[in-house]
Amino acid sequence: MLKPLLTPATSSCDMLACQADEQRSYCMLIDTHVHLDDLRYDADREAVFQRAEEAGVGAFITIGCDLATSTSAVKLAAERTNVYATVGVHPHEVKRIEPHWYEELRQLAQQPKVVAFGEVGLDFHYDHSPREVQRLRFREQIALAKSLSLPLVIHTREAQEDTMTILQEEHAESIGGVFHCFSGDPWLAKEALDLGFYLSFSGIITFRNATLLRDVIRTVPDDRILIETDAPYLTPIPFRGKRNESAYVKLVAEQIAELKYENSATGLSQVSELTTNNAKRLFKISS
Repeated sequence: MLKPLLTPATSSCDMLACQADEQRSYCMLIDTHVHLDDLRYDADREAVFQRAEEAGVGAFITIGCDLATSTSAVKLAAERTNVYATVGVHPHEVKRIEPHWYEELRQLAQQPKVVAFGEVGLDFHYDHSPREVQRLRFREQIALAKSLSLPLVIHTREAQEDTMTILQEEHAESIGGVFHCFSGDPWLAKEALDLGFYLSFSGIITFRNATLLRDVIRTVPDDRILIETDAPYLTPIPFRGKRNESAYVKLVAEQIAELKYENSATGLSQVSELTTNNAKRLFKISS
């Protein structure tokens, strides 16, 4: 049985403030998937950065989901030394793609701090875009990412088979990438790893009903694991129901440390180091 990450009496402020000296002793954390341009941060974005840095987060990858958010992500990355960006069109939004979007995304992608193309993929849970449109646009964006030599950030929900089929048929292994917020079946984890992709885990792994996902984590090689928040979404326990933020990526790292090393305290240093090195390798981040 997993031990609680925080006692009920521990507040989020206490959590971020405690063990400041210990935080300096392990490798920094990288939140590899966060939506820092989200309107829910407008009132306190600087405080969000400060809390994250106090929790040991040294770098952030902010994600593009359409042309507007991709533009915002690139702008934010240009303004802050420890923020990087991706560009792309989320499956929810692909029905809105206009003829000029791909050329503008291509131009954005050539900015120096753009490290990946995404998030792109398939979402058959909400079907905000027709499925055939999603499949077509997914293939188009894989081709664009290949032409830019950028790794992919993959979103897949209730579309595992189609996602893998398209990635294989489009030879996406030539650029690789990451299945963000991985919550798929064990077979999907294996096929994604076989294709050379990384798996990124979020606060979902702290949820009570995530037993199968925690079992998957135990099988993933150390050199293929990434961590993320997907903030402001998917807030981990014990803060579920509140707005998520990058500081909480430490809770994801602690949970993985307990799952893989059976000790969230001593294992945290190992998880911090391996996930940071993995992120630097995949996204070609040097600092």
